[in-house]
Amino acid sequence: MSDQEIVGIAGRPIDHSLTPTLQQAAFKEMGLAWRSQRFDVGTGGGASLVETMRHEGIRGLSVTMPLKAEVAQAADLVVGDAQVLDTVNCLSLEDGQVVGLSTDGEGFVASLHRSLRLDLAGADVALLGAGGAARAVAAAVAGAGAASLRVLARDQVAAARCAAVAGQVGEVTDLEGVLGAAVVVNATPIGMSGTPAESARPLVDPGLLGPHQVAVDLIYHPLTTPWLEQAAATGARTLGGLGMLVHQAAAQIERWTGAEAPVEAMWDAAMAEIESR
Repeated sequence: MSDQEIVGIAGRPIDHSLTPTLQQAAFKEMGLAWRSQRFDVGTGGGASLVETMRHEGIRGLSVTMPLKAEVAQAADLVVGDAQVLDTVNCLSLEDGQVVGLSTDGEGFVASLHRSLRLDLAGADVALLGAGGAARAVAAAVAGAGAASLRVLARDQVAAARCAAVAGQVGEVTDLEGVLGAAVVVNATPIGMSGTPAESARPLVDPGLLGPHQVAVDLIYHPLTTPWLEQAAATGARTLGGLGMLVHQAAAQIERWTGAEAPVEAMWDAAMAEIESR
């Protein structure tokens, strides 16, 4: 490992991604002269990205849409939850091999613990949505020992696939099942600023939630979505998606460097960047 390794983020669009900020903050705090770069790569470029990483010695990449499934297929080895998910959000160059893994679920669980001191062991969790992020959360929730993982999605086939990731505790549910859960997670893009989904109708009206529940949104732009604001008005405890972003990035840093990531410094950098925009 050289003194100045190159890492970065790959996908499209990535112009406004916070990932380079998180990576550079970590390296500065760790005293590493590593550099973070953006790799603007669209659909169909996953295989060539993996080859570029291998041949140019790029130490690691955080991978976002639309490449997560493509690079999973192109990687030399896929490990951990990513083997079940068929998608990766992290590539790591190790002994000449490109290794694919998923840190989203790990980041989700760590965020709950840091911000809410919430342990999912024995909990009933409802998941809104059944895409890649939802499947990563489903695997992590099952791994954390949840009593149940209930999936609600408009596409019933996708919902069943997502529930299956959680094994025996996974099931497809309806509105009643969501309202009976202790933790409700929005894993859809509904409410995300600057996208067509910003004003879309949520799968579950947050006004139906209550003070006995925790409402989590994986979206971090805006920091507090309208869905979370309305859930908070019912007395529910709420958590946005920034923590998941920070903690999944920290897990990637640890994979690449073999050292503990400075999570608090990364949090501070993320907040400073958001406030400056």
